[in-house]
Amino acid sequence: MSRTVEVVQTYLSRMTSIRIADIAEIIIIAFLLYHILIWIKDTKAWSLLKGILVIAVFIMIAYYFEMNTILWIVNNLFSVALVAIVIILQPELRRAIEEIGKKKYFSSIIPFADLTRGGITEGRFSDKTINEISKACVEMGRAKTGALIVIEQNESLTEYERTGIDVDAIVTSQLLINIFEHNTPLHDGAVIVRGNRITSATCYLPLSDNMKLSKDLGTRHRAGVGISENTDSMTVIVSEETGKISVAYEGKLTRNLDGESLKDQLRIIQNKSDEETTNKKYFKWKGKVKNEK
Repeated sequence: MSRTVEVVQTYLSRMTSIRIADIAEIIIIAFLLYHILIWIKDTKAWSLLKGILVIAVFIMIAYYFEMNTILWIVNNLFSVALVAIVIILQPELRRAIEEIGKKKYFSSIIPFADLTRGGITEGRFSDKTINEISKACVEMGRAKTGALIVIEQNESLTEYERTGIDVDAIVTSQLLINIFEHNTPLHDGAVIVRGNRITSATCYLPLSDNMKLSKDLGTRHRAGVGISENTDSMTVIVSEETGKISVAYEGKLTRNLDGESLKDQLRIIQNKSDEETTNKKYFKWKGKVKNEK
């Protein structure tokens, strides 16, 4: 009993000596471990981790039974294995670091950190561009004309533009339909949109290696998901087989969209402040105060 009391007293004495910096350190480490595990679960590293755990079990068995030859091999191959793991996971590590760079930590802490021009922004592209893209995709869907339209957000798509042919034209539904029309010079590949202009056509995109994608999806859909995994762009895909419209964004594919739901998806990256809604709320509040008076 006295021994238990001594252990409890020792533990409590250590608890009283914990600093604020220690608590902050624990929180940071827990935060990093959580995100590392989430990252591992969604990549090839998950299978690799399970393989490493199996090897670790065999090493523990070898250590317990003093299998010196196996332990010598493990000791000499350990540094080489670390380098090999980094090489194998190079694409995933690069993507993870890019995701860290994309996070807007200050804007999440300070709500008005990203507001410019007095809190009002014009948006990346106009409502007219949204309507033109939606109209073109609906028309191409009815005619079962395949299309692949990549809309740039914050990250530049210049390296993908170089794989295509320069267009530099205002986005219109007629132009998009003509570009993707069968047996035309520009129909094969992707169109890249920056702002309210089509910059390039016939561009090549990286294919996604996501094994969770449906097997009935073709190269066009895998290219749309692939570019959304590598950049923060949004891609609109029209299936040539079914005529259905899909949107790829942040590595996820949203399928079977109609014209209005496609517009809603495009507004997600439009980054346009709702000035009209703000003014309505202001005048409504002002009128309410006036009536109260």
